[in-house]
Amino acid sequence: MTDYSDNRYSKLFDAQQEHQFTVGRTTYKERVHKLKSLKIALEHTFKQEIRTALYADFKKPQLETDLTEIYPVIDEIKFACKQLKSWLKNQKVETPMALLGSSSWIKHEPKGVCLIISPWNFPINLTFGPLVSAIAAGNTVMIKPSEMTPHTASLMAKIVKSLFNENEVALLQGEVEVSTQLLKLPFNHIFFTGSPQVGKIVMKAASKNLSSVTLELGGKSPVIVDDSSNLDKAIQKICFGKFVNAGQTCIAPDYVFVNESIKEAFVASFKRKLQELYGDDVSASKSYGRIVNQKHFERLQSYLEDAKSTETEILMGSASEEKDNFMAPTLVFNPKDESKLMLNEIFGPILPIKTYVNIKDVVNYINAREKPLALYIFSKNRKNTNFIINHTRAGSTCINHNLLQYLNHHLPFGGSNNSGIGKSHGYFGFLEFSNQRSVLKQHTLSAVDLLLPPYTNFKQKLVDLTIKWF
Repeated sequence: MTDYSDNRYSKLFDAQQEHQFTVGRTTYKERVHKLKSLKIALEHTFKQEIRTALYADFKKPQLETDLTEIYPVIDEIKFACKQLKSWLKNQKVETPMALLGSSSWIKHEPKGVCLIISPWNFPINLTFGPLVSAIAAGNTVMIKPSEMTPHTASLMAKIVKSLFNENEVALLQGEVEVSTQLLKLPFNHIFFTGSPQVGKIVMKAASKNLSSVTLELGGKSPVIVDDSSNLDKAIQKICFGKFVNAGQTCIAPDYVFVNESIKEAFVASFKRKLQELYGDDVSASKSYGRIVNQKHFERLQSYLEDAKSTETEILMGSASEEKDNFMAPTLVFNPKDESKLMLNEIFGPILPIKTYVNIKDVVNYINAREKPLALYIFSKNRKNTNFIINHTRAGSTCINHNLLQYLNHHLPFGGSNNSGIGKSHGYFGFLEFSNQRSVLKQHTLSAVDLLLPPYTNFKQKLVDLTIKWF
């Protein structure tokens, strides 16, 4: 791995800063060409290497890699290529009567030199997804991937180097110190995906240079299952959403509220569905991944030990193999609110279950905590669904499924406050990496020109009329 000095970062930043206006003036066809080159790299040239790298980092199943890592980026590229010409057009807006004789429009211009700090849980998706938006908007980009997935980080460096010059897109590997040094540089925009705790550090560093930020964070995303839902289908979808990538997904169901009347049926059905998905021995399943490293494995183990110490009932699972960082899908019934499981984002294959009688109590529970990145509702009762949506706040919501809202590039993706700042995907990602520059052009004599000093009674009457009628 290359050892970059502080001077190296500054030189690379200066090179991108000098080159940013050349990149910013590229046409939509030139940007589409770059995006299509990235598409070919992911879809063909490096596809098998991506699968191999992710398996080496945490035994990610091949189908999961294709579905959750490669497909979302390819889809993002296709959508951007199709829409970019219209996105780059000046957006005409109305001009008020008081400014008669002028026209107005919005020009989307690049923000400039951008930094993308990506996480380990979906390294391909959450590195190249934001890069698509940054390229579409005409920026230069420096990328710092997570050091926790070294095989994939090295491969991404290889991919980036094969496609771009360093003064346009560069990927820097290394430990936390690399991110610390990069955050000292005056980037025009920083796109960070990770935990709220680190997000605060990024935002503080960005404030010193008044860099704008996109923070895609996490939190505890609740699931509500009422007694009108199709239980078997709901559980099948919850199992997929929770245990894909071994639960290491920012929008995975974090805990479930189940109507008290269906608790026993819920647990029984859950056991059946898990067996259908992963077989009798989950550790032998080729459809189930591993915890990324020992540190996170031990963190999850400590959550379970804490739950056991409070006499919380573990209904199933809790099997683990430390040498392989394997942790089985685990259900925990009614953990204490002060437990580690309920205070922290779990980010693993442990699913706490709580019961409720009155839906208002669930809403009050959710609202008493930080706004979640995602909120899931399984219900056929429209009244219940509308009540929950109208009385809670969240970054996104999915009804009668989970995770799918992330895959719709027509929807903005992102959190609110503790779960994130800013939005990504499609047009919203393009906007995040763009400055919406307002432009007004005067064509004829302006009414404002008639109101210049010296001020007279006649001019005062004109102002009074303007205030009243225009």
